[in-house]
Amino acid sequence: MKVYVLGGAQTDFERNWTKEGKGIVAILKEVVNDGFKAANFSFKELERLNKDNKVACFVGNFIAEQYINQGHLGAFLTEVNPAFYGVPSARYEAACASGSVALEAAIARIKAGDIDVAVVVGFELMKTVDSKVGGDILGRAAFYEKEGKGIDFPFPKLFGRLADSILEKYPSLDKTRFLDALAKISYINYSNAKRNPNAQTKKWFMSLDQAKARGTDTNPFVGGKLAVSDCSQVTDGAALVILVSENYKKEHKLDLNVVVKGYGHRNAPLQFGKKIEENKDSKYVLPWTRQAVVDAYKVANLSVDDIDVFETHDCFTSSEYAAISAFGITEPGKEYEAVEKGVIAFDGAKPINPSGGLIGCGHPVGASGVRMLLDLYKQVSNQAGNYQVKDCKNALMLNIGGSATTNYVYILGRDE
Repeated sequence: MKVYVLGGAQTDFERNWTKEGKGIVAILKEVVNDGFKAANFSFKELERLNKDNKVACFVGNFIAEQYINQGHLGAFLTEVNPAFYGVPSARYEAACASGSVALEAAIARIKAGDIDVAVVVGFELMKTVDSKVGGDILGRAAFYEKEGKGIDFPFPKLFGRLADSILEKYPSLDKTRFLDALAKISYINYSNAKRNPNAQTKKWFMSLDQAKARGTDTNPFVGGKLAVSDCSQVTDGAALVILVSENYKKEHKLDLNVVVKGYGHRNAPLQFGKKIEENKDSKYVLPWTRQAVVDAYKVANLSVDDIDVFETHDCFTSSEYAAISAFGITEPGKEYEAVEKGVIAFDGAKPINPSGGLIGCGHPVGASGVRMLLDLYKQVSNQAGNYQVKDCKNALMLNIGGSATTNYVYILGRDE
């Protein structure tokens, strides 16, 4: 059973919903209304499908209990429109990969023939607290008692350890060359974001020299070798996609040509130190991330040579750096070559994050996986506007949760 993307939408990640005096109902109403309109899907159609028990909703969110004091998030779609009354809906959580686990559940239900249409929403409202409290909340995506509790901004420190681990794993890698590659990754993502009207940093400025100037007043260190320029953003935002079955496409004579071709899901050890122990017998610094990619290629019967666009989880520049070899763009330890040669640039042979990624576009934690899949859809369907990559036939996303603990990979492509 093939699964097609009907369409979707995301909110403008530049916005601060708390300052606007708006909350969960407002953000869900906006993304649902915009997503339904973009997909040419109506509330009447939702009601019709619900009568036949052929639709369900899947809500990705990490930790609204901490940010907005609210749980039972799947039920909130009933506050958007009465058409959601009676529609099965539940919340899915896997830290920063919460959107992807919601997608996995939706895809599985369609493939099993249980439903014909899945409405998948991811959202997070993060600007309700100050940065220090927010850092502590995010620490719960790690083993909080051992890696988060009592530590200021634990995740920059964890991904700073990833940068250290890369240098330790590949002793021939020149430190300056590595750090310059991280700076260029940041610069590329900020530059790409300027093309994206929904990107959080579309009005921000980051030069390559600024990104290289770690440890200065304008670019202070936040975790080991990582500085502010190496970090993704604290973001309010939501994204929605509607997935449909092959039967639904045929019955309604829909002209859809973007299909889910591949997927992979692997979990690494929860604690970062145990991840590093795990990689001793592998040439990859994050072997389970690599395995999720390999699994997706196998399901899709594709290879890195077939992928035209990548969206990756650049929560920090070190995570994007490690993803380059996980995708197969370079051999492990040689990731800097793809950065230096412009391979991953917007006009490169294997562009990564034309949307701006988490660093440029923004990272509302529960929404990122859904937003990535939406951007793959836009690229393959030639609807990405100013950040459209020419002739994109297949696109791949990597969405991770925690310190690369949960690893999700999806491949979308033209139905051929």
